[in-house]
Amino acid sequence: MTSTLTHKTYAVASQSIAPVVVLALVVGLWHFAVSYFQIPPIVLPSPWAVLTTLWKERTTLGRAIFMTGSAAFLGLLSSVILGAFIAILFSQSSKLRSALYPYVIFLQTVPIVAIAPLLIIWSGSNFRTIVLVSVIISIFPIVSNTTAGLLSINENLRDLFRLQGASRLQTLVKLRIPAAISHLVLGARISCGLAVIGAIVGEFFVGNSGRYDGLGTIMTLWQGRQNTTGLMAAVLVSTILGVVFFLSVNILSRTVLRRWTLAANLESDG
Repeated sequence: MTSTLTHKTYAVASQSIAPVVVLALVVGLWHFAVSYFQIPPIVLPSPWAVLTTLWKERTTLGRAIFMTGSAAFLGLLSSVILGAFIAILFSQSSKLRSALYPYVIFLQTVPIVAIAPLLIIWSGSNFRTIVLVSVIISIFPIVSNTTAGLLSINENLRDLFRLQGASRLQTLVKLRIPAAISHLVLGARISCGLAVIGAIVGEFFVGNSGRYDGLGTIMTLWQGRQNTTGLMAAVLVSTILGVVFFLSVNILSRTVLRRWTLAANLESDG
């Protein structure tokens, strides 16, 4: 028992330390390259310069994080709700799935930079448009993974429900949806990063109106000023925002949704 706990503790420590070691190596190589090759700051600033700018512009970046994070959160939440609803419809009708699934794929393949100007014309240069761009980019993994979960239920369980005379609604609520929770979480893990990307891409276009202060707008402004240090600070903040979203989904799956995700993991291990 003690050896098992020690092994688990060692595994958790290894998983926690490994990313930190990699980060330290990357930062070390970055600093060495800038110093040794005398790279101009406009091309590649040093890590210390980026951190200094991050602290200096903390108020601007903090406001930008709030704006972008709000848009990404609403985009991800809308994607989960709408994507789960679409997946449920697909699971109930093969004809509907065959007819509409190609258009869901279309949302994933269409270049968002091509339709973003159209979205601004239709929806306006506002917060709503940014959320809409975030939804378009992040909804496909939700639909795809949740549909797969709703359709991949155990055949024996399906036969048992059929023998008990369960209705289509009862089978959906008591069998299909619980079995698809882990797939929904997997889709959300993928979509959380896409939601942040979608919000920033939307801000690249909406921010041109001068009435928005998200990370995408800040990046566009600092690019015009050739402020490479500020750009890298904004990129760092955007990455942290995506990681926070990912960790939040993981925490949600291990607490609120633990009952379903744990059962799915045990079933897959078995």
